Amino acid sequence: MDVVEVTPAFEQYAFTFGGVAPLRRILPGTALRVWSDDAFCGVLRKPSDLSGEKVDLRFVNPQTGPFHVEGAEPGDTLALHFVAMEPARDWGASAAIPFFGGLTSTDRVATLQDPLPDTTWIYELDRAANTVTFAAQHTDLEIALPVEPMLGTVGVAPAGGEVRSSLVPERFGGNMDTPQMRPGTTCFLGVNVEGALFSVGDGHYRQGEGEACGTAVEGAMTTTLIVELLKGGAPATAPSWPRLEDDTHWMTVGSSRPLEDAWRIGQVELVRWFGELYGLHPMDAYQLLSQIAEVPIANVVDANYSTVVKARKSLLPRAAAYGGLHDDLRRRAATLC
Repeated sequence: MDVVEVTPAFEQYAFTFGGVAPLRRILPGTALRVWSDDAFCGVLRKPSDLSGEKVDLRFVNPQTGPFHVEGAEPGDTLALHFVAMEPARDWGASAAIPFFGGLTSTDRVATLQDPLPDTTWIYELDRAANTVTFAAQHTDLEIALPVEPMLGTVGVAPAGGEVRSSLVPERFGGNMDTPQMRPGTTCFLGVNVEGALFSVGDGHYRQGEGEACGTAVEGAMTTTLIVELLKGGAPATAPSWPRLEDDTHWMTVGSSRPLEDAWRIGQVELVRWFGELYGLHPMDAYQLLSQIAEVPIANVVDANYSTVVKARKSLLPRAAAYGGLHDDLRRRAATLC
């Protein structure tokens, strides 16, 4: 397979899902290798670079895209299979941003407390060891952590002509911030507009579940992915919320506030998917998932919170989603490596 290389200039970044002209038109079956900047547009380079001084909140979470997929129409399903994610810089940055994060006052969780201090951590990348180094700001502690690359944002244009910030996760995908969005995963998204208009970005060299302080080890990323399109069949084949499949799990993502509503969305979506995969009555799927589901929290900091509801394939009869597309994409991906 030929691989299409895409490296946008700053003026080509998208900072919303919807409302942006396509960066490029592609055919289903295309393999892309795309470069994306970090969430801060690369302005935090040393611990003395503080978000309050350097980060322009109008220009955060830059997206590479959108890509117009030829033939994509509302009611179709877009499949994005992630083949590889490679750090594109030798450092990543994380920050405690005033009035942003899971353990501080925010605009939505308002208190009379002062913000936590504006603080930046720089994680140096050791490519040979495949680690990034946490260096404490207030002691001499340093810890080398494994690089586990992922994308924080993967999404399509929303329905109804909506334009949503690239900080928002919702039905269209967006800023879900789940570590499950990693190499080997296929993401299924319902198409809402002609061409789907999908974008990717917000590379993380690693992130804990929940992204507690609001930022991961944010880094520029080179991502290789294969794009496919499943025509028609809504709603059975067009997921209304993001679905993920890898070699070991079926997964659905719910995003909302409060957190329990994100959990409910993910649970309901996996109940529905199990109806398609196994022909289960909703009550039987509800009972089965009550005994086997795993529910990692993706983020508790974005405009909506996100949870992932997972079911381990090894506990279940063999099934194929979308005609076994994930397995087919895995085979195609092997020809690119």
